[in-house]
Amino acid sequence: MGLLVNGEWVDKWYDTEKSDGKFVRQDSRFRDTISSAPQSKFTPEAGRYHLYVSLACPWAHRTIIFRKLKQLEDIISMSIVEAPMMENGWEFGEQGDPLYNLDYAYQLYLKADPSYEGRVTVPILWDKKTQTIVNNESIEIIRMLNSAFNELTGNTDDYYPEPLREEIEAVNNRVYNTINNGVYKAGFATTQEAYNEAYTALFDSLDWLEARLAKQRYLVGDVITEADWRLFTTLIRFDAVYHGHFKCNRQKLSEFHHISNYVNELYQVPGVKETVDLEYTKVHYYVSHLTINPTQIVPLGAKHHFEAPHDRERQY
Repeated sequence: MGLLVNGEWVDKWYDTEKSDGKFVRQDSRFRDTISSAPQSKFTPEAGRYHLYVSLACPWAHRTIIFRKLKQLEDIISMSIVEAPMMENGWEFGEQGDPLYNLDYAYQLYLKADPSYEGRVTVPILWDKKTQTIVNNESIEIIRMLNSAFNELTGNTDDYYPEPLREEIEAVNNRVYNTINNGVYKAGFATTQEAYNEAYTALFDSLDWLEARLAKQRYLVGDVITEADWRLFTTLIRFDAVYHGHFKCNRQKLSEFHHISNYVNELYQVPGVKETVDLEYTKVHYYVSHLTINPTQIVPLGAKHHFEAPHDRERQY
């Protein structure tokens, strides 16, 4: 794991000395939008865009799910990086980069902006026409996938409906800070105090989530929204990775009745199962994070039952 400094790749772990041992995530830098609006630099076109993802990354997983649900697989091409992320960051491996035959994702960032400095993350939404990164912020990418290509696909399913947006944003805010990013705050903490704070906030929110899902089928009302998919990609990894590797071990999600049934329902939505690869995911986390797991041993357990029957159809 590393970052770009003065146009050069540097293999360096996160520096938490200036943040009292707390993990602080870097803001995404590429923030353009695909739109049909007049004068838009990036317009919806079939075959123009390419998505670079990791099957391990929960942020990238969001975009994979939206690409699947919105029937964009023939509109936006996609490639998957190697599972381990070692001294050169995300690697394309033997399959190579399908567009430019590059070896590493950081070379894409430099191709887009030779002066770029900072972490190299996925997902990367790339424009083949102008040969640059459109966006590397998963939240903004899934919203583009949600609506920008509707006229091309005819799929008008809306996971960010206008009447629910205020509540979706409120839920997203808590989920992001304490669960999505919360597991990383716990796992990457380098002081006991920072870990304790993240751990406590995480399980406070999981208790809140369990109570919320006891009263309603989905996070916001009675339909699946963006809020559910943004949460799902963290929950699906929790027992396999975050519980042990990130020391988020008060209890497993399988021990929460409503959360575990909720995860099962979302996993069983047609097409979603095909986006999940927990063996690849475990290899990434346990092999890549040498400061946390220097032996690089990948645990064999535990068994998951995401295809088990759930009770989420009941009346609320």
